[in-house]
Amino acid sequence: MQPRAHSFSTLLDSRFLIAYLVGISSGFPWVLHGSILTLWLQSEGLSRSAIGYIGVISASYAINWIWAPLVDRLKLPVLYRLFGQRRSWILFCQGLLVLFMFAISTADPGVNLFLVGICALGIAVTSATQDVAVDAYRVMLFSRDEMDEKIPYASAIATAGWWSGYGFIGGAIALTLGGESIGLAWPEVYRAMIIFMLFLMVAVMFSPNPMTAYDEQNFSSSGVGVDSVPQASGWLKNTIVDPFAEFFGRTGFKLGLGILLFLFSFRLGEAMLGRMSLVFYVELGFTTEQIAFYQKFFGGLLTIIFSLIGAFINTRFGIIRGMLVGGIAMASSNVLFAIMAQVGPEPWLFMLTLLIDNFTQALATVCAISFISYFASRVFTGTQFALMTSISNFGRTTLAASSGAIVDGLGGNWALFFIITALMVIPALLILIWVGRMLKIYNARNWQ
Repeated sequence: MQPRAHSFSTLLDSRFLIAYLVGISSGFPWVLHGSILTLWLQSEGLSRSAIGYIGVISASYAINWIWAPLVDRLKLPVLYRLFGQRRSWILFCQGLLVLFMFAISTADPGVNLFLVGICALGIAVTSATQDVAVDAYRVMLFSRDEMDEKIPYASAIATAGWWSGYGFIGGAIALTLGGESIGLAWPEVYRAMIIFMLFLMVAVMFSPNPMTAYDEQNFSSSGVGVDSVPQASGWLKNTIVDPFAEFFGRTGFKLGLGILLFLFSFRLGEAMLGRMSLVFYVELGFTTEQIAFYQKFFGGLLTIIFSLIGAFINTRFGIIRGMLVGGIAMASSNVLFAIMAQVGPEPWLFMLTLLIDNFTQALATVCAISFISYFASRVFTGTQFALMTSISNFGRTTLAASSGAIVDGLGGNWALFFIITALMVIPALLILIWVGRMLKIYNARNWQ
């Protein structure tokens, strides 16, 4: 791809603001069933293994492709007429999240861990459903002929939004509220976060509904109209079978399989590290407020900046080479965590580790989202995007749930654990090289 001197000027497109807002909406719920819940359970005395295993609820993101066709096709009463297909589902999910946030704030893990788990599962499933609508909404903001130039930046802006929701609002603010100085109880933190979710709902209500006519025209022209839900076998074929048949028919079986295998394995080591990172920081000796500042605020700010740099790299060097570099760098940054485990709670080393780790994560995330956006059909956008992100999330959520047990099995040897996570990227990079070779066979003009 030829360098474009005006690449950063494309960020003036108002559609990127929309991508940022819905990115916030996607990132925020992860803290509700992740960081906040982890620290809450740790304060109640749960073991590393128990905390790791309860994280299996995040597997909801790995199987949301099962119900993604409903989000693509089913019209919600009243909400559809007011907000359109994508925004109606986003708002519906946000409303459910408010209800689950209030419910979990009334529970006590020391008395009824099952109830806490059910509420956290509800948050994860609802968030995973929202992601289907958010991803489809963002992709439909841009036409196919804008993919090469604008999708990498849209992916970067979405990543920046995700980290604003996850790192700043849900992370830095929430952890500060529950930290040593302010000292709110964790249930009170959940109730405080409801206010922010209501703000997000208002923002989505006033966001535009672009390309709706284009969307419906494509569904109709493909024989899967959205004006009414087909009955019985016709609905099953058009809603469930056709999106997956179209994907493999367009890519070919070998390339399609290579894409899915790569997405499954690419960020597994990072997910293993991420699931246990908060437990590691606390055991190392950092306070909750230090974690809130260094990991959530400082780390989130770095990720936002590095996401834009990642988009710049991606547009100039291509997805395959960018992901190869990102994968190697991502694995290398895990070694710094092993050094932290040996050195102890040194703030300067913490900041250096986050500096490098957030750059590599941002680059890998932008490349991955661009990669998925490129291969997603314009007709079955939500379903196919959900399929590919679900495959990626399956390894990150289900297998990563065993991370706590692995640390326990290593006798609490954090350094060795982080070295193992660094080595996990090697199979993914080998698959990526294979996918890159397969891509050369296919002409990009054949993609719909």
